[in-house]
Amino acid sequence: MGGWSAEREVSLRSGKTCADAAEKAGYRVSRVDVDREIAARLRALKPDVALNVLHGRPGEDGTLQGLLEILAIPYSHSGVLASALAIQKDIAKTVLKAAGIPVPGGRLVARADAARAHALPKPYVIKPVAEGSSVGVFIVSEDQTHPPQELTRPDWTFGETLLAEPFIAGKELTCGVMGDKALGVIEVVHMLKFYDYEAKYAPGGSKHLLPAPIAPDVYEEVQRLSVAAHQALGCRGVTRADFRYDDSKPGIEGLFCLEVNTQPGMTETSLVPDMATHAGIAFEELVRWMIEDASLNR
Repeated sequence: MGGWSAEREVSLRSGKTCADAAEKAGYRVSRVDVDREIAARLRALKPDVALNVLHGRPGEDGTLQGLLEILAIPYSHSGVLASALAIQKDIAKTVLKAAGIPVPGGRLVARADAARAHALPKPYVIKPVAEGSSVGVFIVSEDQTHPPQELTRPDWTFGETLLAEPFIAGKELTCGVMGDKALGVIEVVHMLKFYDYEAKYAPGGSKHLLPAPIAPDVYEEVQRLSVAAHQALGCRGVTRADFRYDDSKPGIEGLFCLEVNTQPGMTETSLVPDMATHAGIAFEELVRWMIEDASLNR
């Protein structure tokens, strides 16, 4: 848990919640805040299993997975290739589109260019290609004259290449996958300006409507697409797929998959634990499942 990505704090919270649950379930638990000495620490610990609750790099991009493969320590969640694919949003979209999964259009743009002129017709979204928890994401509205000037900040740490996508009006939907089985679909109703980092993790920042109040055919299609995306990227263990749904369009026409999270949050306000509870799976049982699912060659 922990690490040095922009999602460090939420990873620490996910790690504490999972470690507490694992100890209650009877496991011997070492709480490892990942730093650059992680290889030496793992060699000294010699754990039976690594429960990976890092968010962002290096835990979600295939880097830690490769280290665990070399050290022959069975680990949870997705393997090297799936992790590296999923975190790179532009490449993941190419793979998902090839698998018949609807994804938004858009293009890559240099940070300096995105700050100088609008990357797409308004409204649009501009985001880092390899960050999670909505860090560094901006929604550019119709009435916004200039592109986000925050992109010019000297302390910007989210990369020099950004992804611009058309803004899709409507509902924010998300669905977890556990193994190869879809969990329930949640509609996220954000109480702040949009479902950003604060809305995700601050108490009262958002409401989770489960089951999502959408038509049954759309609900089933979100579940189907979540499993299809999980499989197309070669994911393992638990993932979560995020969608936008323009419900002004007929049927499933307005449904688009935004991304697949290979290390979804496990905090007290996170989505996957809510989905598991709705499916009759207590949090302790969910953690036990992730531990027992751990393996090599993932």
